[in-house]
Amino acid sequence: MVTVGHHYPKLGRVILHIDMNAFYCSVHEAVEPELYKGKPIAVAGSVELRKGIIVTSSYTARGMGIKTGMQVRQALKICPDLILIRPDFDLYRDFSRRFMQIAYSYSPMVESMSIDECFVDITGSKQFGTPMDIASSIQKRIMKELKLPCSIGVAPNKLLAKMGSDMKKPNGISVLRIRDVPHVLWDKPCNYLYGIGKKTADKLEKLGIHTLGQLASADELLLSKQFGVLGPHLKRSANGIDPSLVNPEQEQSKSIGHTTTLPRDYTDRKEIHRVFLNLADQVARRLRKQELMSLTIQITIRDPDMRTITRSVTLPTATEHMDDIYKTACELYDHQWEDGKPVRLLGITLQNLTMKEETFIQLDLFDYEKQPRREHLNKIMDGLRDKFGESAILTAGMMSDDPSAFIRNHKARGTSLQMDHLKKNPLHKEEEK
Repeated sequence: MVTVGHHYPKLGRVILHIDMNAFYCSVHEAVEPELYKGKPIAVAGSVELRKGIIVTSSYTARGMGIKTGMQVRQALKICPDLILIRPDFDLYRDFSRRFMQIAYSYSPMVESMSIDECFVDITGSKQFGTPMDIASSIQKRIMKELKLPCSIGVAPNKLLAKMGSDMKKPNGISVLRIRDVPHVLWDKPCNYLYGIGKKTADKLEKLGIHTLGQLASADELLLSKQFGVLGPHLKRSANGIDPSLVNPEQEQSKSIGHTTTLPRDYTDRKEIHRVFLNLADQVARRLRKQELMSLTIQITIRDPDMRTITRSVTLPTATEHMDDIYKTACELYDHQWEDGKPVRLLGITLQNLTMKEETFIQLDLFDYEKQPRREHLNKIMDGLRDKFGESAILTAGMMSDDPSAFIRNHKARGTSLQMDHLKKNPLHKEEEK
């Protein structure tokens, strides 16, 4: 007789990725079905002036050719009956809280990735049935209680769960296991994989790597030479391997992050790198103050139309050094964001934090000589800043007139990367701002 336990691995995990379908538009349809249900609608800015960009559109509108990022003027030419709606983020946050609460009722291990998606680790949720039982129950409850469609991926890790949720939209459930990767993913182009942007895919093509199967068997030294610490990560991802754990909301206080909203659209890479330098300086400073080390570096990028992406990489060894954080953040940005594409907000979050005294650091021969000098320099600079203020010692690259230069001013410090609308959980601890 097959029991529920047989559907769970003896070793390993079961992860869900819940992705709300056309979330903003779906929320408006749920609230005012008589106005919007089944009609071509789109959320966009500057509705009255018929300017701006389509932030998202309903599936009815998508079927008529309306796409995210399209200019409103162009969208109205394609679909004159398109109904434009001004964004209502208070409303979206309310629905976000409610669908997250449904996810929490099946597991405390819930990690929100944005306002409309989250990971749920259900490894310890056997009492609710098989993984498919749980995914189906969550999907049905979200539809019944909130009138919203969602897609769910079921997988042994976060990467494959995310890929699974993208496979059947709207309102689908997909299972994607490690053994499925060769026949499901390997014939796909590299940019099909979550986390590989156009720029990275173009670089891979120049190396003769056109498919995920080729990336999965590529030479790791070649990838490291071309992509730095991202190289081995790319190969592991193409093989469906992702060691990152679901970081539950009550554990988010164990991350250290800063974002900064820019005063205008930034497109110049040098300006953007300077912002990352200021952000890296302060998150590293806070990391050392708490005597912590970080293994995972995450960046956040938001464009002028409020579309937000996060990208992260896990380093070979934990770090407390600003230059490691800065270099990794810039590499992530350069590989994931199209050159010249406008940016309105940037952020860095340090994750997978461990106490420094308990952290094993694997060093090569060069690092054995370099590491003590780096630690000594950090102590001197931190001591001077503790005594004379955060701006006592700055590099030339940190000096600017954008808001990232002001995060050293504690009264005007940039906001944390917490999902503020989810902080009603009593287990939350407010991150420093």
